[in-house]
Amino acid sequence: MTTPEVTHELVPTARERVHLGIGDQVSRLGWPSASLLFAALVVIPVLFLATSLLRPNAEVWRQQWDTRLPGQIVSTLVLLVGVSLGTVLLGSGLAWLLSAYTFPGARLFGWLLIAPLAMPSYVLGFVTVSVVGFTGPIQGWWRNQFGADAWFPDTESMGGAIAVFTLVLYPYVYLLARAALRDQAHGAYDVARSLGAGPIEAARRIVLPLLRPALAAGAGVVMMETLTDFATVQYFGVDTVSVGVFRIWRGTFDRDAASEIATLVLAFALMIIGLERVLRGRARYGTAAGADAGFAPQRLRGSRAAIATTVCLAVLTLSFLAPVAQLVWWATSEAVGPRGTPLFSRFLGYLQHSLLLAGVTAIVCTAIAVVVTNASRFGQPRITRLAARLTAVGYAVPGPVVAIGVLLMLVAVDGLLGHLGTGLPGVIATGSFLGLAYAYVVRFLAPGLNATEAGLGQVSEEVTISARSLGARPMEIVRSVHLPLSRTSIVTALVLVAVDALKELPIVLLLRPFGFDTLSVWTYLLASESRYEQAALPALAIIVVALVPVGLLSRQLRMSSAPEGPAEAATIGTWGGRTDEFV
Repeated sequence: MTTPEVTHELVPTARERVHLGIGDQVSRLGWPSASLLFAALVVIPVLFLATSLLRPNAEVWRQQWDTRLPGQIVSTLVLLVGVSLGTVLLGSGLAWLLSAYTFPGARLFGWLLIAPLAMPSYVLGFVTVSVVGFTGPIQGWWRNQFGADAWFPDTESMGGAIAVFTLVLYPYVYLLARAALRDQAHGAYDVARSLGAGPIEAARRIVLPLLRPALAAGAGVVMMETLTDFATVQYFGVDTVSVGVFRIWRGTFDRDAASEIATLVLAFALMIIGLERVLRGRARYGTAAGADAGFAPQRLRGSRAAIATTVCLAVLTLSFLAPVAQLVWWATSEAVGPRGTPLFSRFLGYLQHSLLLAGVTAIVCTAIAVVVTNASRFGQPRITRLAARLTAVGYAVPGPVVAIGVLLMLVAVDGLLGHLGTGLPGVIATGSFLGLAYAYVVRFLAPGLNATEAGLGQVSEEVTISARSLGARPMEIVRSVHLPLSRTSIVTALVLVAVDALKELPIVLLLRPFGFDTLSVWTYLLASESRYEQAALPALAIIVVALVPVGLLSRQLRMSSAPEGPAEAATIGTWGGRTDEFV
């Protein structure tokens, strides 16, 4: 439908034909140059941090090693291993249950079980501590029933932190495992069952090897999300390396010491990426063709069906329904109860800050993604592919590392401006919204790029070639052809980036200007002071907004038998398989 309009609008005049050859040369240089520039802006902050390894401060490392660092390294390793094992077991188990069997509520649970993606881990963390902790109502009831010295699991511990992360992050493994099970043929599994193998043995020997790429990718995403967190673990008294970076920066404002320890966080991230590649091996995702794709689910009856339904309901309740209900209760009590305070004036201010930061980040990331993506059509393929991979680096780097790297880079820029006599030293890096927005763009450019690439992939190369043959310049093609045909994915990119930015805590907590608090910062600070009722309102706002992309995922799961459109494919690719972007 758009081809006649494009043809009529883009027919070149005689003068334009004269300059067409020059324009093509400029285009071949301009688009790759622009994509490389954006890639450099993403990579340079990480390189600034990495270069600190070339000139390590022995005194900083000695001081940290003599105090907290050994314990932080051990706690980080235990946490990563525990959470990855927990999410793999829970996510793959639920994926197998809902793919291989049918029972009451199975279809509904199939897409409801991704709802915890909208629950930030630091929100579930403070809800868990307040309800199940020593001073919470559950342990209070337990002591009343069984005595003051009755044993109860220690909630504020490493085990409690692992449980919370597992409940929040298992959907990453669940989504990838379900997709892999849907794409694999069930013939080999049926043959194994016909030869006498039990369901568990057949699944272990036939299905599990086929799921290895998906499980490795999901575990990689989970470990990266766990590594970047320093709010949730503090609620449970777990001291990780990321907590050490935050404590040094906020406690002493020692930029050099914080950057030194942040390199250790970066080393953990590189270790996770390498481990994911080793676990995946040479395996790749396979797709079964024809009617043999996917498993023919068996119907469970009686007690087995009841157990399956109970398990799914229990996971959904613990990870999403119960925490949301508790937050609603707190928010309502705080607003109308006798101890209520006028929160709405402050809430609207923090909401405005959050929306401003998320909106700027989404617009800038999507605009850059449009340039980088379209450069693949107009520039050198090798250069543009390299630029696209480099722009995704920020999503593979923990938030604290991005924050410290951006800080070091902007301090260097401030020093250069001061040396040049501009009179602006300290303005960019210290207390600047510009620096905060830049760090957000570095961190969240990859989701926008994923969605935009998915949209442009639906536009045939022949359409672009036809427009070029009519003399259309690249910018005219982008404006008149590419953008209209991929507008759904562009909107998806805006939504995904905005939601990720709204939930982000480490970067804004480290770099925010004075007085610039967001909903995530407000939630964390109130929960850290045990003001759970007041923290409920901003936490609910974050969850409600985060449900938007989760709704897109739910829609795709309900339509799983239909081909994926660009918006749905981009959503699943971003929320369910993010390790593929940095390995």
